[in-house]
Order: sequence, then structure tokens, then C-alpha cells
Amino acid sequence: MARVNGRLQVIATPIGNLADLSERARTALAQADVIAAEDTRHTASLLKAIGVSRPLVSLHEHNESQRTAALLARLAAGETVALVSDAGMPLLSDPGFTLVRQAVRAGVAVSVVPGPSAITAALAVAALPIDRFCFEGFLPARERERRARLAALAAERRTLVFFEAPHRIAATLADMTAQLGAEREAVVTRELTKTHETIYRGTLGELARRATSEANFARGEITLVVRGAAAAESAVDEPLLHRAVELLSKELPPGKVAAIAAQLSGATRAAAYALATRGDAPGGARKAPPPAEEDAP
Repeated sequence: MARVNGRLQVIATPIGNLADLSERARTALAQADVIAAEDTRHTASLLKAIGVSRPLVSLHEHNESQRTAALLARLAAGETVALVSDAGMPLLSDPGFTLVRQAVRAGVAVSVVPGPSAITAALAVAALPIDRFCFEGFLPARERERRARLAALAAERRTLVFFEAPHRIAATLADMTAQLGAEREAVVTRELTKTHETIYRGTLGELARRATSEANFARGEITLVVRGAAAAESAVDEPLLHRAVELLSKELPPGKVAAIAAQLSGATRAAAYALATRGDAPGGARKAPPPAEEDAP
């Protein structure tokens, strides 16, 4: 693929405190030929505050597919395009994915100017495990779909990070309490890096109650961090598993042994099959490699 001369720069901007804009980001914005902004009015205010004046073009969820071709043409002509969202890193629940993907496919050099992010900021102060986490963005606005999404996440062991609209935070916390459990630890961060930054800590049940009684809960930008599900304790009855394999192996092939023994003991079919096909398995079962869980006979 031929490399074009233009460059697309993905630039993080402050999530609240203007002092968080890096000098590198300021320089990149000042040197760009054009800035693609989620909201040109918001970005114009940022540029005015830092003493920079550059051409702006809007790029948001409703026009990104239409604007991408024109921006790619500018990149192909050798221009530098800066991509920004209203706050934080573009693409993370913000516009920019289509432009970045098409730019990469077109051979455009894409670079990043990292910086503020509500996701990492919330994780840093949550005091919850962050060795593994997953970002879920905004939950569905409709109650039924929101509860279904949360039910699907109930067994997720990684720490969960969500964005939520202030007018939905009480309903979301109530649904999380119902679907994830009232005792699950969580943190609600509001207005991070701003004057009224607030961090609410507690269980989902406690936070759901506070959300209905404290007006400030429904004000400002909200990032929600929820501890992942605890590891489930083993429910396998090991003595029963071994006894079932011993007896069934005298009369049935390993596949049938595995299916029945797994149902009786709570073990996986793969584990039961492995036991049934060991060289020293009761009943003289022949040795064979265990199949994948979904392929067990």
C-alpha cells in the first residue's frame, strides 16, 4: 500500500480542567491544517483559551460517514488533520472510528497525542481491582435492553467501566443492584477534574439509595466503575464424579460416560471425558485425547 504524505493526529483534550492539556497537544493543534471536532463551538472555545486559531470542521456521529471522504482527500493532498472530541480521547464513546479506519486503509499515517481520559481517571481513583477491566460505554437507554445487557455481564470477573447520563444514573444503579447484586462494590465519579468533582463509594445497593435521595447524583458528567463478579466456588462433587466414571465405564463408551457423569457431578464433559479415557481408568477404558468441551461426544 502506498503511503500518502498527510497525517491524521488523534488528540486527547481535557475532560474538565484546561490545565490538563499537554504542551504537545497544544502544539499539534496549532500546527494542524484543519481540526475535525465533535462540536466546533466547544473546540473553538478551547482554542481561544489556549491562544490558537485553526480551521474547524464538524465530525460527529450524525455526519462522520459523509465528512470522511473530504477529510481523506485533504490527507491525500498532504495536509495534517487533527481529530478531537469534546473531552478526553476521541473514539472512546465518541466519533472518529470511521475516519481513523478509512485513513489506515488509505495508507495515511495515524498518530496519537495521548492525554486525559475519564475511563483511566475513574479507574485510578476507584480503589477497585484494575489489573483487568473492560469498558462498556453507555448502557442502553431503554430499561428492558439495559437490564438484558447487565444480566449478560453478571458473571464478568473483570472490573466494569461505564459512562452514564445524569438523568439515568438512578435507574441504572437500581438495575445494576437487581442484576449484579446489591453487595457488589462500585464507585460513581462525577465531574472528574472539575470544581465539583465528587466520588461516591459503596455497594450498588447503597449507591442506588443515595442516587434517589441526593440531587447532586444527577448532575454533571458521570463515569461508573463496578467490581467484577467473584470467582464462583467449585460445585463439582469429585467423589461422585470418580464413582460414576468407575461404574459407567464398565458398560458404556467414554463419550456416554462423560455425558452422564458430568450431569451427575457438576463437572464439565471435557473433565469427565479426560477421567474416563485415562489409561488407568476404571473398567479398562481406552486412552484417548480429551475433546474440546463443545466437541465432547
